[in-house]
Amino acid sequence: MRCSRKWCGTSMANNHPPKTGVILMTYGSATTAENVEAYMRHIYKNKVPDGVIEDFKERYRLVGRSPLADITREQATRLEKLLQEDGGYIVRAGMLHSAPFIAEAVRECQKAGARRVIGVILSPQFSSFIMEGYRTALKQAAADAEYDEGAVTIAAPWPAQAAFTELLAKRVMDKLPQLQQQYGKVPVVFTTHSLPERVVAKDPQYLDQLQATAEAVVAKLNTPTLEWYRAYQSAGHTPEAWLKPDLMDILAMLRDRHDKAVLIVPIQFLADHLEILYDLDIAGGEQCRDYGIAYNRTELPNTDPLFIQALAAIVRQTAHA
Repeated sequence: MRCSRKWCGTSMANNHPPKTGVILMTYGSATTAENVEAYMRHIYKNKVPDGVIEDFKERYRLVGRSPLADITREQATRLEKLLQEDGGYIVRAGMLHSAPFIAEAVRECQKAGARRVIGVILSPQFSSFIMEGYRTALKQAAADAEYDEGAVTIAAPWPAQAAFTELLAKRVMDKLPQLQQQYGKVPVVFTTHSLPERVVAKDPQYLDQLQATAEAVVAKLNTPTLEWYRAYQSAGHTPEAWLKPDLMDILAMLRDRHDKAVLIVPIQFLADHLEILYDLDIAGGEQCRDYGIAYNRTELPNTDPLFIQALAAIVRQTAHA
């Protein structure tokens, strides 16, 4: 393996065991309205569609602040602590379109003596086509740090990981019995990020993984009378066809049936951010009020110990594959 004498040699000279760097990778986010323009220009390479910056600034003004970067850093800190019993792991947060960037995380792992790098995409369901940006960013950052290509690994999708789906089921049961006592029948709607149909047509395994997560959670709930649906949220404002049904379609159906309440369960998002705090809590909540439906959703995994255990299992499995 090609490596820099500055970091590789120092580690060996001190007789330290080889270390593994782990990068928790997510899309990134503006933190406040003031950061929106720079964030959007990084995504769109300075060709931001008309109206997008102002639209998102207003969303951030309503939300106040996105905690995504803070939560992802804390996830990394807690995961590193949990992996201490294994020894030799350095865990950092790295984002695609905002600080801390993936390249920064790789450099930090390199500086701490990591001899190899594992990337974990913080989306349980993904395909190589859809998430190619993460792969490209991680491999480029690793190459710049003089890691051999064979020293870089990206964890496989983990849609039905046991601790992760156990946590989702627990989140549902934390709320559903009380809601049922209050409202009677309460349907559960599992939401995931929408994509253009043309994207999924090139790699349909994404849909299979989404279904696998929902079915794994339902199996753990073991409630034969449970009424549940899958829906997509946060579709882009483009004229092309996006995945259906949209969450708003499901809510309209519940309105027509005169349902009194709903429990929304995000199964792809792992930390609070704009697509939860605005798209669900504000936009989705407003739609529910207009329809006379009580809006409820489960908490995100964030830094729950069970979720950190899930991440640790993914890292260990990848490291020993």
